[in-house]
Amino acid sequence: MAIEYTWHVANMEHQTADGKVTVVHYTVDAFDGTYRAGAYGSIGLEGEIRTPYANLTEEVCVGWVKDTLGAEKVAEVEAALAAQIEEQSAPKRASGTPW
Repeated sequence: MAIEYTWHVANMEHQTADGKVTVVHYTVDAFDGTYRAGAYGSIGLEGEIRTPYANLTEEVCVGWVKDTLGAEKVAEVEAALAAQIEEQSAPKRASGTPW
């Protein structure tokens, strides 16, 4: 089964005076129907954000995260999660005793 990646905004930091978002904390969930892996990160935002704070949506903010990270880093995050899922489904190491 293909792995589904879901990006979410966990929290945001913003200036109260003008609503400008300065930091976005995000999570990425990877699920293949059986196994799950996750990641957490934060990005700082530079420049002017023209969307009024009250009108922001998670979709817009996840777009900021992905744009700031860049396609290569997004692919690296998702590849690392895929590797974790592969390790869960076919472990290369184990612990225990044979008796």
